[in-house]
Amino acid sequence: MNNVVEVNRLAKSYGDVTAVTDISFTIESGKIYGLLGRNGAGKTTIMHMITAQLFATSGELKVFGEDPYENAQVLNQVCFIKESQKYPENYRVIDVLEVASLFYRNWDAEYAHSLVKDFQLPLKRRVKKLSRGMLSSVGIVVGLASRSPLTIFDEPYLGLDAVSRSLFYDRLIEDYAEHPRTIVLSTHLIDEVSKMLEHIIVIDKGNLILNQDAEALRGRGFSVVGPASKVDSFIEGKEIIHQEAIGGMVSSTILGSIVMEERKQAEELGLELVPISLQQLVIHLTKDHSNKRVVQI
Repeated sequence: MNNVVEVNRLAKSYGDVTAVTDISFTIESGKIYGLLGRNGAGKTTIMHMITAQLFATSGELKVFGEDPYENAQVLNQVCFIKESQKYPENYRVIDVLEVASLFYRNWDAEYAHSLVKDFQLPLKRRVKKLSRGMLSSVGIVVGLASRSPLTIFDEPYLGLDAVSRSLFYDRLIEDYAEHPRTIVLSTHLIDEVSKMLEHIIVIDKGNLILNQDAEALRGRGFSVVGPASKVDSFIEGKEIIHQEAIGGMVSSTILGSIVMEERKQAEELGLELVPISLQQLVIHLTKDHSNKRVVQI
Protein backbone atom coordinates (compact mmCIF):
# COMPACT_ATOMS: atom_id res chain seq x y z
CA MET A 1 0.00 0.00 0.00
CA ASN A 2 1.31 3.49 -0.89
CA ASN A 3 2.37 5.85 1.87
CA VAL A 4 0.78 9.29 1.81
CA VAL A 5 3.03 10.63 4.58
CA GLU A 6 6.50 9.44 5.58
CA VAL A 7 8.06 10.91 8.71
CA ASN A 8 11.63 9.96 9.56
CA ARG A 9 13.29 11.21 12.78
CA LEU A 10 11.36 14.46 12.59
CA ALA A 11 11.99 17.10 15.25
CA LYS A 12 10.83 20.66 15.89
CA SER A 13 12.28 23.08 18.43
CA TYR A 14 11.53 26.68 19.35
CA GLY A 15 14.72 27.95 20.94
CA ASP A 16 15.27 25.85 24.06
CA VAL A 17 11.79 24.32 23.85
CA THR A 18 11.40 21.02 21.98
CA ALA A 19 7.89 20.51 20.64
CA VAL A 20 8.53 17.28 18.68
CA THR A 21 11.36 14.84 19.38
CA ASP A 22 12.85 12.51 16.75
CA ILE A 23 9.62 10.79 15.67
CA SER A 24 9.11 8.37 12.79
CA PHE A 25 5.88 6.97 11.32
CA THR A 26 4.02 6.51 8.05
CA ILE A 27 0.45 7.26 7.03
CA GLU A 28 -0.92 4.94 4.37
CA SER A 29 -3.45 5.78 1.68
CA GLY A 30 -7.10 4.89 2.13
CA LYS A 31 -7.26 4.78 5.92
CA ILE A 32 -8.75 6.83 8.75
CA TYR A 33 -6.08 7.74 11.31
CA GLY A 34 -6.46 9.02 14.83
CA LEU A 35 -3.69 11.43 15.88
CA LEU A 36 -4.23 11.50 19.62
CA GLY A 37 -2.65 13.03 22.70
CA ARG A 38 -3.05 15.67 25.36
CA ASN A 39 -3.06 19.43 24.82
CA GLY A 40 0.46 20.61 24.07
CA ALA A 41 1.61 17.10 23.15
CA GLY A 42 2.90 18.21 19.74
CA LYS A 43 0.02 17.01 17.53
CA THR A 44 -0.73 20.38 15.95
CA THR A 45 2.97 21.03 15.37
CA ILE A 46 3.18 17.73 13.48
CA MET A 47 0.11 18.60 11.39
CA HIS A 48 1.57 22.02 10.60
CA MET A 49 4.79 20.41 9.38
CA ILE A 50 2.92 17.86 7.25
CA THR A 51 0.94 20.69 5.64
CA ALA A 52 4.08 22.83 5.11
CA GLN A 53 3.01 25.56 7.54
CA LEU A 54 6.07 24.96 9.71
CA PHE A 55 9.63 23.95 8.87
CA ALA A 56 11.09 20.97 10.71
CA THR A 57 14.23 21.58 12.78
CA SER A 58 15.62 18.23 11.66
CA GLY A 59 14.57 14.94 10.12
CA GLU A 60 12.86 14.05 6.86
CA LEU A 61 9.24 14.53 5.81
CA LYS A 62 7.64 13.35 2.58
CA VAL A 63 4.02 13.89 1.54
CA PHE A 64 2.92 11.95 -1.55
CA GLY A 65 6.59 11.07 -1.94
CA GLU A 66 7.82 14.67 -2.12
CA ASP A 67 8.93 17.51 0.10
CA PRO A 68 5.70 19.47 0.77
CA TYR A 69 7.30 22.92 1.23
CA GLU A 70 6.35 25.33 -1.58
CA ASN A 71 5.20 22.31 -3.57
CA ALA A 72 1.85 23.05 -5.22
CA GLN A 73 1.61 19.53 -6.65
CA VAL A 74 1.58 18.14 -3.09
CA LEU A 75 -0.38 20.85 -1.31
CA ASN A 76 -3.19 20.77 -3.89
CA GLN A 77 -3.94 17.27 -2.63
CA VAL A 78 -4.13 18.28 1.04
CA CYS A 79 -6.98 19.84 3.03
CA PHE A 80 -6.19 20.92 6.59
CA ILE A 81 -9.11 22.06 8.75
CA LYS A 82 -7.65 23.72 11.82
CA GLU A 83 -9.20 24.25 15.22
CA SER A 84 -8.59 28.00 14.91
CA GLN A 85 -9.55 28.31 11.24
CA LYS A 86 -9.46 31.97 10.14
CA TYR A 87 -11.36 33.61 7.29
CA PRO A 88 -11.29 37.16 5.88
CA GLU A 89 -13.43 39.58 7.91
CA ASN A 90 -15.98 40.20 5.16
CA TYR A 91 -16.46 36.55 4.09
CA ARG A 92 -19.90 34.97 4.24
CA VAL A 93 -20.42 31.21 4.41
CA ILE A 94 -21.18 31.11 0.69
CA ASP A 95 -17.92 32.98 -0.02
CA VAL A 96 -15.95 30.33 1.87
CA LEU A 97 -17.52 27.61 -0.27
CA GLU A 98 -16.87 29.47 -3.52
CA VAL A 99 -13.21 30.03 -2.66
CA ALA A 100 -12.83 26.40 -1.52
CA SER A 101 -14.07 25.27 -4.94
CA LEU A 102 -11.04 27.04 -6.46
CA PHE A 103 -8.53 25.41 -4.12
CA TYR A 104 -9.63 21.77 -4.14
CA ARG A 105 -9.63 19.93 -7.44
CA ASN A 106 -12.02 17.23 -6.16
CA TRP A 107 -14.48 19.78 -4.75
CA ASP A 108 -18.12 18.65 -4.89
CA ALA A 109 -20.34 21.75 -4.77
CA GLU A 110 -23.58 19.76 -4.68
CA TYR A 111 -22.35 17.73 -1.72
CA ALA A 112 -21.16 20.90 0.04
CA HIS A 113 -24.61 22.45 -0.20
CA SER A 114 -26.25 19.27 1.07
CA LEU A 115 -23.95 19.44 4.10
CA VAL A 116 -24.84 23.11 4.59
CA LYS A 117 -28.49 22.04 4.87
CA ASP A 118 -27.60 19.18 7.22
CA PHE A 119 -25.76 21.53 9.59
CA GLN A 120 -28.33 24.31 9.09
CA LEU A 121 -25.74 26.91 8.12
CA PRO A 122 -26.89 30.40 6.99
CA LEU A 123 -25.18 30.88 3.62
CA LYS A 124 -25.47 34.68 3.59
CA ARG A 125 -24.23 35.26 7.16
CA ARG A 126 -20.73 36.61 7.68
CA VAL A 127 -18.37 34.05 9.15
CA LYS A 128 -17.32 36.40 11.96
CA LYS A 129 -20.96 36.46 13.13
CA LEU A 130 -21.22 32.67 13.40
CA SER A 131 -21.35 30.82 16.70
CA ARG A 132 -18.39 28.60 17.62
CA GLY A 133 -20.37 25.52 16.64
CA MET A 134 -21.39 26.97 13.27
CA LEU A 135 -17.78 27.94 12.57
CA SER A 136 -16.76 24.33 13.23
CA SER A 137 -19.52 23.19 10.89
CA VAL A 138 -18.14 25.39 8.09
CA GLY A 139 -14.77 23.68 8.49
CA ILE A 140 -16.40 20.26 8.43
CA VAL A 141 -18.28 21.11 5.22
CA VAL A 142 -15.07 22.27 3.53
CA GLY A 143 -13.09 19.27 4.77
CA LEU A 144 -15.62 16.69 3.61
CA ALA A 145 -16.62 18.36 0.32
CA SER A 146 -12.96 18.90 -0.65
CA ARG A 147 -12.55 15.14 -1.02
CA SER A 148 -8.82 15.78 -0.83
CA PRO A 149 -6.60 12.68 -1.00
CA LEU A 150 -5.23 13.74 2.40
CA THR A 151 -7.77 15.46 4.66
CA ILE A 152 -6.77 16.48 8.18
CA PHE A 153 -9.22 17.62 10.87
CA ASP A 154 -7.72 19.25 13.97
CA GLU A 155 -10.34 19.19 16.76
CA PRO A 156 -13.21 19.59 14.25
CA TYR A 157 -16.04 19.39 16.77
CA LEU A 158 -15.44 22.45 19.02
CA GLY A 159 -18.74 24.06 19.93
CA LEU A 160 -20.81 21.29 18.34
CA ASP A 161 -23.51 19.58 20.37
CA ALA A 162 -23.77 15.79 20.50
CA VAL A 163 -26.30 15.66 17.64
CA SER A 164 -24.07 17.71 15.32
CA ARG A 165 -21.00 15.67 16.23
CA SER A 166 -22.88 12.47 15.45
CA LEU A 167 -23.96 13.97 12.12
CA PHE A 168 -20.32 14.75 11.31
CA TYR A 169 -19.21 11.19 12.08
CA ASP A 170 -22.06 9.71 10.02
CA ARG A 171 -21.37 11.92 7.00
CA LEU A 172 -17.62 11.26 7.22
CA ILE A 173 -18.05 7.48 7.22
CA GLU A 174 -20.67 7.56 4.45
CA ASP A 175 -18.57 9.72 2.14
CA TYR A 176 -15.33 7.90 2.98
CA ALA A 177 -16.99 4.63 1.93
CA GLU A 178 -18.00 6.14 -1.45
CA HIS A 179 -14.86 8.20 -1.97
CA PRO A 180 -11.92 6.55 -0.17
CA ARG A 181 -9.05 8.82 0.81
CA THR A 182 -6.73 9.30 3.77
CA ILE A 183 -8.29 11.08 6.72
CA VAL A 184 -6.51 12.17 9.90
CA LEU A 185 -8.59 13.08 12.94
CA SER A 186 -6.96 14.86 15.87
CA THR A 187 -9.45 14.84 18.72
CA HIS A 188 -9.93 14.58 22.46
CA LEU A 189 -13.27 12.76 22.14
CA ILE A 190 -11.55 9.45 21.56
CA ASP A 191 -14.41 7.17 22.56
CA GLU A 192 -16.76 8.94 20.13
CA VAL A 193 -14.50 8.33 17.14
CA SER A 194 -12.80 5.08 18.19
CA LYS A 195 -15.04 2.82 16.10
CA MET A 196 -14.22 4.63 12.85
CA LEU A 197 -10.45 4.83 13.40
CA GLU A 198 -8.34 2.29 11.52
CA HIS A 199 -4.94 3.29 12.88
CA ILE A 200 -3.90 5.04 16.08
CA ILE A 201 -0.91 7.36 16.56
CA VAL A 202 -0.44 8.77 20.06
CA ILE A 203 1.93 11.65 20.78
CA ASP A 204 2.93 12.71 24.30
CA LYS A 205 5.34 15.51 25.17
CA GLY A 206 6.62 15.51 21.62
CA ASN A 207 7.33 11.77 21.60
CA LEU A 208 5.65 9.00 19.65
CA ILE A 209 4.36 6.51 22.24
CA LEU A 210 1.82 4.46 20.29
CA ASN A 211 1.63 3.55 16.60
CA GLN A 212 -0.68 0.65 15.90
CA ASP A 213 -3.63 -0.58 13.86
CA ALA A 214 -6.82 0.10 15.79
CA GLU A 215 -8.10 -3.44 15.36
CA ALA A 216 -4.95 -4.86 16.92
CA LEU A 217 -5.14 -2.30 19.69
CA ARG A 218 -8.73 -3.06 20.66
CA GLY A 219 -8.60 -5.52 23.51
CA ARG A 220 -4.91 -4.79 24.11
CA GLY A 221 -5.62 -3.24 27.48
CA PHE A 222 -7.55 -4.53 30.47
CA SER A 223 -7.79 -3.99 34.21
CA VAL A 224 -7.48 -6.74 36.77
CA VAL A 225 -9.20 -6.07 40.08
CA GLY A 226 -8.95 -7.96 43.36
CA PRO A 227 -6.97 -8.44 46.58
CA ALA A 228 -3.47 -6.95 46.33
CA SER A 229 -1.55 -10.21 46.88
CA LYS A 230 -3.52 -12.10 44.21
CA VAL A 231 -3.34 -9.24 41.71
CA ASP A 232 0.44 -9.02 42.23
CA SER A 233 0.75 -12.72 41.49
CA PHE A 234 -1.37 -12.47 38.33
CA ILE A 235 0.37 -9.43 36.85
CA GLU A 236 3.93 -10.65 37.39
CA GLY A 237 5.90 -10.22 34.15
CA LYS A 238 3.17 -8.16 32.48
CA GLU A 239 3.42 -4.52 31.37
CA ILE A 240 1.59 -2.36 33.91
CA ILE A 241 0.55 1.10 32.69
CA HIS A 242 -1.56 2.13 35.69
CA GLN A 243 -2.23 0.92 39.21
CA GLU A 244 -4.33 2.17 42.08
CA ALA A 245 -5.22 0.75 45.50
CA ILE A 246 -8.24 1.17 47.73
CA GLY A 247 -7.80 -0.50 51.09
CA GLY A 248 -6.64 -4.05 50.45
CA MET A 249 -7.97 -4.06 46.89
CA VAL A 250 -5.90 -3.20 43.82
CA SER A 251 -6.80 -2.34 40.24
CA SER A 252 -3.95 -2.79 37.76
CA THR A 253 -4.23 -1.80 34.11
CA ILE A 254 -2.20 -4.02 31.81
CA LEU A 255 -1.05 -3.37 28.25
CA GLY A 256 -1.33 -6.60 26.31
CA SER A 257 -3.85 -9.19 25.21
CA ILE A 258 -5.10 -11.94 27.48
CA VAL A 259 -5.33 -15.60 26.55
CA MET A 260 -7.86 -18.18 27.74
CA GLU A 261 -5.37 -19.75 30.14
CA GLU A 262 -4.95 -16.42 31.89
CA ARG A 263 -8.70 -15.92 32.09
CA LYS A 264 -8.99 -19.26 33.86
CA GLN A 265 -6.16 -18.29 36.20
CA ALA A 266 -7.91 -15.02 37.05
CA GLU A 267 -11.17 -16.86 37.70
CA GLU A 268 -9.44 -19.32 40.03
CA LEU A 269 -7.88 -16.42 41.94
CA GLY A 270 -11.23 -14.66 42.22
CA LEU A 271 -10.03 -11.69 40.16
CA GLU A 272 -12.20 -9.55 37.89
CA LEU A 273 -10.96 -8.76 34.39
CA VAL A 274 -12.38 -5.56 32.88
CA PRO A 275 -11.66 -4.43 29.30
CA ILE A 276 -10.71 -0.76 28.98
CA SER A 277 -11.74 1.61 26.23
CA LEU A 278 -9.34 3.17 23.76
CA GLN A 279 -9.76 6.50 25.54
CA GLN A 280 -8.87 4.97 28.91
CA LEU A 281 -5.83 3.31 27.33
CA VAL A 282 -4.59 6.60 25.88
CA ILE A 283 -5.18 8.40 29.20
CA HIS A 284 -3.14 5.82 31.10
CA LEU A 285 -0.34 5.85 28.53
CA THR A 286 -0.01 9.63 28.66
CA LYS A 287 -0.19 10.03 32.44
CA ASP A 288 3.42 9.16 33.22
CA HIS A 289 6.03 9.90 30.58
CA SER A 290 8.81 8.05 32.43
CA ASN A 291 7.56 4.56 31.62
CA LYS A 292 6.72 4.97 27.95
CA ARG A 293 7.86 2.94 25.01
CA VAL A 294 6.62 2.92 21.44
CA VAL A 295 4.02 0.21 20.80
CA GLN A 296 4.07 -0.71 17.12
CA ILE A 297 3.02 -3.74 15.11
